Amino acid sequence: MRLTPGRNKAGSPASRLFVYNGGFLTQRQVRRILQLSGYDIRLGLPQSNDLVGIWGASPTAHRGLAVAERSGCGLLRVEDAFLRSLHPGRAGEPPIGLLLDRSGVHFDAATPSDLEALLASHPLDDAHLMRRARDAIARLKAAHLSKYNAFDAAAAVPDPGYVLVVDQARDDASVTASRADRARFLEMLAFAQEEHPGARVLIKTHPETLRGYRAGYYDAQDAQGRVELFTGSLSPWALLEGAVGLYTVSSQLGFEAILAGHKPRVFGQPFYAGWGLSIDDAPPARRQRRLTRAQLFAASMILYPKWYDPFRDELCELETVLDNMEARVRAWRDDHRGWAASGMRMWKRKPLQTFFGAEKRVLFTEDPAKAQASGRMRMVWASNANAAHDGAVRVEDGFLRSRGLGAELVPPLSLVTDRQGIYYDPRQPSDLDTLIARRVEMTQAQALRAEHLVRSLVQDGVSKYNLGGTAPALPEGHRILVPGQVEDDASILCGAGEVRTNLDLLRAVRKANPEAVIIYKPHPDVEAGLRKGQVAAEGLADAVASHADPMALLAKVQEVWTMTSLLGFEALLREVPVTTLGTPFYAGWGLTADLAPAPPWRQARVTLLGLAHAALIDYPRYFDPVTGQHCPAEVAVMRLRKGQLPHPGIGNRLLSKLQGLFATYAHLWR
Repeated sequence: MRLTPGRNKAGSPASRLFVYNGGFLTQRQVRRILQLSGYDIRLGLPQSNDLVGIWGASPTAHRGLAVAERSGCGLLRVEDAFLRSLHPGRAGEPPIGLLLDRSGVHFDAATPSDLEALLASHPLDDAHLMRRARDAIARLKAAHLSKYNAFDAAAAVPDPGYVLVVDQARDDASVTASRADRARFLEMLAFAQEEHPGARVLIKTHPETLRGYRAGYYDAQDAQGRVELFTGSLSPWALLEGAVGLYTVSSQLGFEAILAGHKPRVFGQPFYAGWGLSIDDAPPARRQRRLTRAQLFAASMILYPKWYDPFRDELCELETVLDNMEARVRAWRDDHRGWAASGMRMWKRKPLQTFFGAEKRVLFTEDPAKAQASGRMRMVWASNANAAHDGAVRVEDGFLRSRGLGAELVPPLSLVTDRQGIYYDPRQPSDLDTLIARRVEMTQAQALRAEHLVRSLVQDGVSKYNLGGTAPALPEGHRILVPGQVEDDASILCGAGEVRTNLDLLRAVRKANPEAVIIYKPHPDVEAGLRKGQVAAEGLADAVASHADPMALLAKVQEVWTMTSLLGFEALLREVPVTTLGTPFYAGWGLTADLAPAPPWRQARVTLLGLAHAALIDYPRYFDPVTGQHCPAEVAVMRLRKGQLPHPGIGNRLLSKLQGLFATYAHLWR
């Protein structure tokens, strides 16, 4: 019986893979990764030139082993990759990567695995590969990413100076492969106490034990004297930071300890033992090579796994997996305690529920006492915040929003959350200010990511609303684009200087540039009759680019002058000089000519790529309507480019038309 197409995505013939474990059939993402890796899953009996697939050393592996022995065919051992998912597999979440091994299995040193062969014989001396490894290790630490990631990275850690003894799931295959049992774990605990006299000893409970899926090897009886059972759910990287030693049989935490700079004491034979990076009780004799941390990481996390990108349905590099996992993990860590939301108009509640309610449904209430009593995090739409919302997180649309206007009730693709202020209000610092200042220094990987994202935006003409249109024929000369704005918009009310209307803006630009060709671009919401800001530009502007594509206009002008428009940021991304008369978020960093004073906390001088990384990658959250998952900025750009976005329902469209008729009363729905 054939379950998948006979060719992989590249079009080459796939290897027939016969399986005898129901998980290969029921786990769609596992099947897809195998298919994309060149394997055609089958049921039945194999021929000698086929393969039998087994899941590591699972209880059903003996079936496949027996069939392979009788048929004389090869084995493909399948395991989860070392960066797996948000929740453990027993919670039902699929893996984001697989380890496919035709020689052995990485946790069983009885037979050399493909991973061991890489570690033993691959040159691992390519400068680019080593740089990728070092950058990826830094990203794992910074984002607090581990095999499983449903923990609070900001949770309090014990006072430093403790010794970590790592418990594991009872009868786990990696433990039995190391021939360990409870006696071995007790011996390890005794060594930890003997070698660190007087130190506090923490027994780190396994995540699956914490969630009740499997028992561990330690229990409360082992917590005597200075030994404690540590059941906190927090970042392994934060826990390793305060440790003075780590003891393990074969846990992945030993691998992460190496990456964090430790030299763990290892009582089993995991893949990372025997390479000179750990203190090994019984290292495999054949492992004689000495490796660096970057080499160990490059082989085990870059070269060995098959990583999967669900947004593009293709195999991918580790860096893409990190992009995707950072977005998913950030959303869970922000949302798992739940939100109580205030100041949210009715039409916004459904998309807000999608963005923030995956873990626990958002409670919408205008009663501050009820929000406080709920025990949830509190949020408020930024423009509706007042003294009653002190301490609440402010929410606003992101800078890559949709195909269509917010005033037309098109749901957003991105939102920003801000605990200090909000990006358009320069009267107080915002989280975006902090993020921009941090990007004064960037790794090469961060700079390359920002560069690729900006290039994609520019090449595809992606902007905030992506309304389309063309650029009209423009008069010759030194052209200055002047974007009109909604005059009662919060960014004008909070961030404009002495010039606060579109008419005054045009007058100021004309006075400063009497010989220039001034192109006035009305704001789309104003053109649609939905917001305030209409102006008779004739006599001040040489051309009015009504309903024009702003990205096409940017390609034809030499400057942009603006109060606070986001078009100024989009111009910077396209290397068009920008003069600001107000104080938008991108002013004051040394990238614009500023005619209004910058806030005193904007002292840093950042590069354009640093600004782009902060504003487009670090600050917003994105949601992919195709997969229904939180996603990175690159996926949002792809959806905008392809038009793979939701459209407002008929109710929203009718309400939008009513708004146009009653634009004077916009405060009632904004």
